[in-house]
Amino acid sequence: MNIWVDADACPGAIKQILFRAAQRTGTALTLVANHAMQVPASPHIRFLHVERGFDVADNAIAARVEEGDLVITGDIPLAAEVVAKGCRALGPRGELYTEQNVRARLNMRDFMATLRDSGVDTGGAAPLSQADRQLFASRLDTLLARA
Repeated sequence: MNIWVDADACPGAIKQILFRAAQRTGTALTLVANHAMQVPASPHIRFLHVERGFDVADNAIAARVEEGDLVITGDIPLAAEVVAKGCRALGPRGELYTEQNVRARLNMRDFMATLRDSGVDTGGAAPLSQADRQLFASRLDTLLARA
């Protein structure tokens, strides 16, 4: 299993959890982003820099994943695409996207976008909490143990 990270919007605390997990387990971790970022020097961690543009990083991940890989993303359309390819997808707040729930989450995302486009203030996401980080780390450990 390889871990792919939609790194443009991935919180720093989540990246740190991923770096430690990759080192501890020897799992290949690739961060994909359209801006430069520092990653630890490790044979297990690499950075893939892509061009700027709408969904360029998402498309790069979707083109490279293989069945059984894990994708870390808060982007529900990307999660839906990789789940359909037989991958697992985990959100930075610990949400595990599955064949059973990703379509409903995609529909809700589209509904909220429609509301925002019509001028309704839907608010933003809450800051990443300690409980979010703990849930993410726990689910990541479970997925790595199963691999």
